[in-house]
Amino acid sequence: MTKIAFLGTGLMGAPMVRRLLAAGHAVTVWNRAPEKAQALAADGATVVTDPAQAVAGAVVVFTMLSDGPAVAAVLFERGVAGAMAPGAVVIDTSSIAPPIARDHAQRLASMGIDHVDCPVSGGVAGAQAGSLALMAGGAAAVIDRIAPVMVPLGRLTHVGPSGAGQVCKLANQQIVAVTIGAVAEAMMLVEAGGADRAKFRDAIRGGFAESRILELHGGRMVARDFAPGGLSRLQLKDLNSVADLAADTGLTLPLTESVRASFTDFVAAGHGEADHSGLLLHLEAMNPAPRRKDPT
Repeated sequence: MTKIAFLGTGLMGAPMVRRLLAAGHAVTVWNRAPEKAQALAADGATVVTDPAQAVAGAVVVFTMLSDGPAVAAVLFERGVAGAMAPGAVVIDTSSIAPPIARDHAQRLASMGIDHVDCPVSGGVAGAQAGSLALMAGGAAAVIDRIAPVMVPLGRLTHVGPSGAGQVCKLANQQIVAVTIGAVAEAMMLVEAGGADRAKFRDAIRGGFAESRILELHGGRMVARDFAPGGLSRLQLKDLNSVADLAADTGLTLPLTESVRASFTDFVAAGHGEADHSGLLLHLEAMNPAPRRKDPT
């Protein structure tokens, strides 16, 4: 059993906490919206109303927050880092910009606290199933030390030094966003050409176009169920970070830029809280009256 603090128990954090509790760990939880943390009491979590209180005595502290400024505010402005014991480890599973992750690692190291940037991929379904992809950046010895704690959450891979986890997550988000756009456009083409979207999706399953995006988000597009799993505003946040990294490294990424522009317009139109598969709605709005081809 490891004494764990988990800060941020929203869509992703809550099922991750449940996995850790089921594995026998003692978990203290905090969330900015107290009711989201309180919901975990029935699963055995200890609920507190102050993040610094949550980390007292914890060996491992997880953060799963919306962005870099939110993580910095909790760690350094709300007293979390100061309340942690030297030798403890912060595992930041949030998706934040790589330079911010490296800055947090340096600031925590000066206080005797280890840091691993470990963003995740797999969505709520992966968090519930314990099948997340865990991309860890940091010192190899620290990542080896936390590996047993991560087992209930998914597959841990050490991808490089501090900040590398966030770089890999940005690349992951590129693939997710571009694939969502490709699946959405294919759905529109199929319907305009006179075929059935659901049957199209069934037909290509198992072929070269198979992916988790086709399975999960393609299913959402067929059902037109865009209740939030991955928020569109957070997808855009990651794509903006991709653009920043590309600019810093002199890369031109035309596919990523195209889908980033689409997500920018989608979020600006008031759909920031919709699931990112809802990009289909934006693309459909661009094609209000497509010419339908009679397949006969």
